[in-house]
Amino acid sequence: MKKQIRLLGIDDSPFTFTDKYATVIGVVMRGGEYLECVLSSQVSIDGNEATAVCKEMIQNTKHRQQLKAAMLDGVALGGFNIVDIQELYESTNLPIITITRDPPDFEKIKHALQNNFYDWKKRWMVLKKGDLFTVKTSHNPIYVKCAGIGREEAEEIINLSTIRGVIPEPIRVAHVIASGVTRGESYGKA
Repeated sequence: MKKQIRLLGIDDSPFTFTDKYATVIGVVMRGGEYLECVLSSQVSIDGNEATAVCKEMIQNTKHRQQLKAAMLDGVALGGFNIVDIQELYESTNLPIITITRDPPDFEKIKHALQNNFYDWKKRWMVLKKGDLFTVKTSHNPIYVKCAGIGREEAEEIINLSTIRGVIPEPIRVAHVIASGVTRGESYGKA
């Protein structure tokens, strides 16, 4: 695999549950080294349009034909606005990789969905789609789901695009930009 493959990293901005919307930032990078483009959109907090927003972001970038994969910080944007990664892959024909630092607490997530959403079963089914696997890093392991790409190739892309720590650079840069735009200065880990 080429070191300079184009990847789209997507993350949402920090938000509070009194906010109506969260900013969504996408960055197109060559591997983990060269930033080519910044995209922005928004999702409603706990809404249901995150898949459509990601699809639009992918389809409308001038870099679409060169993208090899999209990487998301987790499977949801703006709270429980869940991205259906299988639907996103099928509608864009672009492999999708989600990455989280911590193993999901599925019982806690299910309980929160049941207590807060009339359509909790639908959200739960989308959230549970696909296999979750662990990728070892030189630091802590990360937890990954993917659609349209096998585990080995996903791990290769993750390793290729991770410069320091455990989070691939496209996601880390999207996080830094989203945090800085929202709070005036970036903070925290992706």
